[in-house]
Amino acid sequence: MRLEKPGLRVLGIAESYRGRHDDGARSRLVGVVMRRDLRIDGFGVEEATVGGTDATEAVVRLVSSLGRDDLNLVMTSGSVIAWFNVIEGEEVRRRTGLPVVSVTYEPSDGLEEAIARHFPGDEERFARYRSLGERVPVALSTGLTSYLRPFGLTLAEAARAVDLFTLDGRVPEPLRVARLIGRGLSPCSSPSI
Repeated sequence: MRLEKPGLRVLGIAESYRGRHDDGARSRLVGVVMRRDLRIDGFGVEEATVGGTDATEAVVRLVSSLGRDDLNLVMTSGSVIAWFNVIEGEEVRRRTGLPVVSVTYEPSDGLEEAIARHFPGDEERFARYRSLGERVPVALSTGLTSYLRPFGLTLAEAARAVDLFTLDGRVPEPLRVARLIGRGLSPCSSPSI
């Protein structure tokens, strides 16, 4: 991946989950295509089940729905969304052919205890979470730290890409804009029971 290329395009994906985790609740994922010059070049929307196991599939569907062959990188705001629904970065990379970097913003001891408490005996969820590997802290040009999980690119490439797209703070612009759009859309609805 040539990070200095002016036409570099990143698909930043963030969710708009607002804390409900009743049966059938959905979380909206918003993807924003942003060029290296920070121009927005497209967007898409998809949904994942809150507390489900379909986050990886939702990200793959979102990438596919855009029908773009000019994307260079998928950037996700975290790997665990929608109340412990795991985005498997390596699986997204394999199925889309695009490198993936998961970006988070705070130090953490991990989520294994919380997963065990909320989903006792869910070995599939544990396996998905463990497959993510450790997050690595990376110092940004802004003077702040982000935590990365790269899939299909080196840590140095992932750090450089995140830094190129971060104007201030620690949130890269494609993820910041995707988050803003997601918050501006009406919440997903739960099916009637």
